[in-house]
Amino acid sequence: MTTTTLRTPSARPGNPSFGLARTIRLGANRIGYETKVYFRQTDTLFFTFLFPVIMLSIFSVAFQGMGNIGTNPDGTGGISQAAFYLPGMIAAGILLSGVQNLGVDIAMERSDGTLKRLGGTPLPVLSYFFGKMGQVFVTSLLQIGLLLLVARFAFDVALPTDLAKWMTFAWVYLLGIATSAVLGIAISRLPRTGRSATAVIIPPVLILQFISGVYLQFALLPDWLQSVASLFPLKWMAQGMRAVFLPESFATVESGGAWNLAGVAIALLVWLVAGLVVCRVTFRWIRKDS
Repeated sequence: MTTTTLRTPSARPGNPSFGLARTIRLGANRIGYETKVYFRQTDTLFFTFLFPVIMLSIFSVAFQGMGNIGTNPDGTGGISQAAFYLPGMIAAGILLSGVQNLGVDIAMERSDGTLKRLGGTPLPVLSYFFGKMGQVFVTSLLQIGLLLLVARFAFDVALPTDLAKWMTFAWVYLLGIATSAVLGIAISRLPRTGRSATAVIIPPVLILQFISGVYLQFALLPDWLQSVASLFPLKWMAQGMRAVFLPESFATVESGGAWNLAGVAIALLVWLVAGLVVCRVTFRWIRKDS
């Protein structure tokens, strides 16, 4: 008599069910979950998703009586206040979606034990990161789409028609959002508790918006403050977006009298690599003091 033994599949390294395919599949599921949770949080929606749209509307309405920016001596030409503030608000939205959103969110998950519980499940760390970063990409793209719609139809801002401009927008956005997401994960280690996360992370992000050409014209800032802002990625994201949405004549007021897109790419790549290194060294499923 022969005996048949039933065997379950083993978790071999080459088995796609337990390898990269599984990691990607779980990551895709996490993207959907994280995005749903994001849109259910009213405070997150206001301070990250809608905040740049609200600020663009406020600045456009409040300063419209000052006339166009960059007008000729005879008063002709120039661009509207809404057109001038649009690139800065897009850059700020990228920073908020990555640094502020992920920094606060992961710090709270670490504090309330969510990360510790996830560490006890079969969920790979990479799948967790895919979910977080995928949510940032999805929500930031929706946010930028909303910003462009409001600028175009509420404030009659003329959007670029040159394909090269949109290609520049694409790589500045991709580098910017990847850098912001990685830095958000890295900075989540700073708050000691979930309750202190907003107090630790939001003020520096807000200060960067004021000194990086988002709310104030960058050329009007003192040279030393411009130098400080140049050490951080938001200044370069805003400069890259200005190169996309502002006329070429505005490049003369930038540092060095040009858009310096090569400098934008180098600065964002440096911050991206630095953020990846910090994440690799410091990220843990549980709190440091657990």
